[in-house]
Amino acid sequence: MKIVVLAGGLSTERNVALVTGTGVCRALREKGHQAILVDMFLGLENYTGALADVFDAPDGLCSDVRVESVEPDLEAVRRSRRDQSPSMLGKDVLTVCTMADVVFLALHGSCGEDGRIQATFDLLGVPYTGAGYLSSGMAMDKAITKRFLDAEQIRSAPWRDVIYTEADIPQLVQELEVPCAVKIVNGGSSIGVELPDTKEQLEQALHNMLSYGNHVIVEKKICGRELTVGVLGDRYLPAVEIIPKNAYFDYEAKYQSEFVTEVCPAPITDEQWHEMGAMALKLHRALGLSVYSRTDFLLDAEGKAWCLEVNTLPGMTPTSLFPQEAKAAGISYGDLCELLVLESIKARGAERK
Repeated sequence: MKIVVLAGGLSTERNVALVTGTGVCRALREKGHQAILVDMFLGLENYTGALADVFDAPDGLCSDVRVESVEPDLEAVRRSRRDQSPSMLGKDVLTVCTMADVVFLALHGSCGEDGRIQATFDLLGVPYTGAGYLSSGMAMDKAITKRFLDAEQIRSAPWRDVIYTEADIPQLVQELEVPCAVKIVNGGSSIGVELPDTKEQLEQALHNMLSYGNHVIVEKKICGRELTVGVLGDRYLPAVEIIPKNAYFDYEAKYQSEFVTEVCPAPITDEQWHEMGAMALKLHRALGLSVYSRTDFLLDAEGKAWCLEVNTLPGMTPTSLFPQEAKAAGISYGDLCELLVLESIKARGAERK
């Protein structure tokens, strides 16, 4: 098949998406597909061949990329593009996607997980991997996800939905309890998350969050072991435990292997695994997700699992959490990438009936 692996974009998770896309593209090419890596924001502005021949490009247009310890400078990325229009889609992106049999969405964050690119492809009749536009958009919004968790009676931390300005901060500091977790509603990769323990830290966190937007959720802080459980089709996969060497599983720990240890299958009881798996599957179905997702949990000192959030396009490098879970279930990385393509084509076909 001709497959565009769409990565990059212009979210704070841009570099993560490029690493995911490179891994997926090379795996699909090893499976015999004509896969190419396309940066959603920069497009094909550096490709000099004929567009009709792009699927024959050497190494699928892949390059060596890695995630640095700090989030990318998006303004620098904006300035680097020759086309300085406000479009989020780079040169020839839509054209080459319509030439493909399917688009593998290797995007993370607001560029790819919020439903906008999925809706665009639906209008164009282009098949793509993962969940549809509506369920993607709902899952990306932490406030909406929390409402689904409450409605489905899935255990999660008590929370408050907060839209605010700088002038509201003094009153919020008085009203909100600490310790807590403050999270921007559409963030990812632990960007836009702070965990204040004191009122002074809470005040600073609320100031800091305004650089990402004015809408946050504030949750009671739950302490415990960090675990995640993937859903593939109609089943849940073995759990992974994430043991950060920093205080928390932050952006640096997520993508720099020396700062984290990951254990799969997680050293938990079968009862704990099945409880988290059932919660992950229930949330996946409630939101109307399709093909795959990954749900994050905290396991407290009493052995209770608390649901944090769901990821509709989880990281897909060969060493990412979801591929680790699939490997523990007997599915190789290359087979997983191809399976996601095939099952997504079926899902898009079912949606059109």
